[in-house]
Amino acid sequence: MKGIDVSKYNGSINWSEVKKSGIDFAILRAGYGQYENQKDETFENNYAAAKKAGVKLGAYIYSYAKSAEDAKKEAAVFLKWLKGKQFEMPVYYDVEENSQAKKGKAFVSLLIKNFCSVMENAGYFVGVYANKNWFENYIDDECKKRYASWVAQWAKKNTYNGAYGLWQYSASGKVNGISTSVDLDTSYKDYPSIIVSGGFNGFKGGEAPKPVTPAPKPTTPKPSYKAGAKIRLDNAPIYASSTTNRQAGKKTGIFYIYDGIEIRSRYRITTKPEYVNAKPIDEKVTGYVRKSDIKQV
Repeated sequence: MKGIDVSKYNGSINWSEVKKSGIDFAILRAGYGQYENQKDETFENNYAAAKKAGVKLGAYIYSYAKSAEDAKKEAAVFLKWLKGKQFEMPVYYDVEENSQAKKGKAFVSLLIKNFCSVMENAGYFVGVYANKNWFENYIDDECKKRYASWVAQWAKKNTYNGAYGLWQYSASGKVNGISTSVDLDTSYKDYPSIIVSGGFNGFKGGEAPKPVTPAPKPTTPKPSYKAGAKIRLDNAPIYASSTTNRQAGKKTGIFYIYDGIEIRSRYRITTKPEYVNAKPIDEKVTGYVRKSDIKQV
């Protein structure tokens, strides 16, 4: 089956066009972390509209867990977001934080087991999303055998030698109905038959999916910044990447948006307009700043 995975970073999606383009399933980001306010702002709309269009659905949560207890808290908030919904595809735990990998395979595997045990006890068909390197080096065999594997390797061929049900093979796909680049996936298992007949993910064995009320009109997206936009910073924290929470310093003054790509609510900035989109990136980019710290001139 042909599929995609999406989040708020893919903007407002025309799911009827997505379905017409040949997409069979989508894995929706429900949110990240362990708090209810970390729910993806497009999750509800995407769920309702995709269901109405006939796209089979799964969901995922991005993990920032720093302990086994955090993983359980992430499962608990994930269950709240999934409540009352039905998913024909697995629901996934997305592990890819460097801070987790630094603690080793046993730690990452413990996070997965704690999260997945909560989800299984609640009746969900659960899996793990990670890239090939993580599956090979940071996830133990028990996890890989027990839970559905969704492997990310952006290439023409998946060279992962383990078993997997989903392969995310591109992060730059183009699909009708989606204005941004989108992740592309292939499913090698008939998960809808397994899940619906087995009574997982909100289904009762063999029942038909529940009708879904039409999605409300999409809300107006928050302002975004295009490449070259002139901005002002007032003692704003600077970060070396889109994911780290460790500050690399603070900046005050006039700067420019480097490429206009928002990643986890952060933008890359540069010091001169002629540096916008210029290469090499390491020499032209000052760092990442939070969207909330940007003041447009």
